Amino acid sequence: MKGLLDAVIFDWGGTLSVHPDGDLDDLWHHAAAILDPGRSDELTAVLAGIEAATWRRVAGDQRSSTLEEILDEACRVTGLDVRAAVREQATAAHLDGWTHHIHHVPDAVPVLQELRGAGYRCGLLSNTHWPRRFHQRFLDRDGLSPHLDATVYTSELPRTKPHPSAFKAVLHLLDVPDPRRAVFVGDRLFDDIHGAAQMGMRTALVPNPAARWPSGTVVKPSEVWPDAELGSLAELPRWVADWS
Repeated sequence: MKGLLDAVIFDWGGTLSVHPDGDLDDLWHHAAAILDPGRSDELTAVLAGIEAATWRRVAGDQRSSTLEEILDEACRVTGLDVRAAVREQATAAHLDGWTHHIHHVPDAVPVLQELRGAGYRCGLLSNTHWPRRFHQRFLDRDGLSPHLDATVYTSELPRTKPHPSAFKAVLHLLDVPDPRRAVFVGDRLFDDIHGAAQMGMRTALVPNPAARWPSGTVVKPSEVWPDAELGSLAELPRWVADWS
């Protein structure tokens, strides 16, 4: 049974879910084709560029964003007058485009089951501009939802990881007032490991070659060390048991 730890919190993309390979800008075509079929290539480039800019901002002010804001900005830049109903169709099409690219790692459900069976609360904290229903669709589809006690998405928060307020939000929902009694598991050294360590949490890194250290940060990669580096998610319960 657990001793020093109460909860284990997971990142989503690249940790519980497999990081998608390849260039996914084509997924924006689903939205762009609805907004203006005659300008789909132009709008696709605008949408993808605005999305990329929101992620570059994480290294600076950690201000969160939503998919609706991205679409609104695209409309402002292109001068396209888009009504709410059209935006809803566009976001639904965007989700459909992602559906076949999202897969959770095979160990995700067994690891969550093992941790909760040992008495730990399990949570999820994801940097995302997607609305909650997008993530919930995939968590429900692959059977993760029943094993998560709290799910927090930065699209519903003012700030993203590594800002302390994002970690505080999920700790609050899990009823863990002391961050030292929680473990954070993620694939990004800056957003996940650095952010959680600054809170006093234990950290476990799931290495992801596609995860890049953002430019413009005061902290250097050489200054961030996880408490554990996992070869696979299946190794996590042993580490949690040792720490407890």
